[in-house]
Amino acid sequence: MMKPHKTSILVIDDESDIRNSLKEFLEDFGYEVTEAGHAEEALELLESRDFDLAIVDLRLPGMSGDVFILEAAKRTLKMKYLIHTGSVGYRLSIELLELGLTNDDVFHKPIEDLMTLIDKIGVLLKNDE
Repeated sequence: MMKPHKTSILVIDDESDIRNSLKEFLEDFGYEVTEAGHAEEALELLESRDFDLAIVDLRLPGMSGDVFILEAAKRTLKMKYLIHTGSVGYRLSIELLELGLTNDDVFHKPIEDLMTLIDKIGVLLKNDE
């Protein structure tokens, strides 16, 4: 008997408090969550396993979050992306728009109602079924 697939989420943020709180919150909803403190670490994780979705901070040490998304998209077609940023004036680049990201995929820190994140994850992953 096959084990049902548990949705796996990769949380990338250089602030450990934010990573940990997102991880704990998402795990409360039954998601399997892996953390990365920077984009290069996240790309290494992609070499050994698949994720359904990545929640990506933009301002990271080294490679930025938007560059990570572009690199990750070259490696895996199935992963979806949400941007979690403190940059209030952030606008999606043409390259990210071409990948299918929309303004609805951008969440500004702090997220006042984390249920909006859960709802968006549900919508993104349901479209993938």
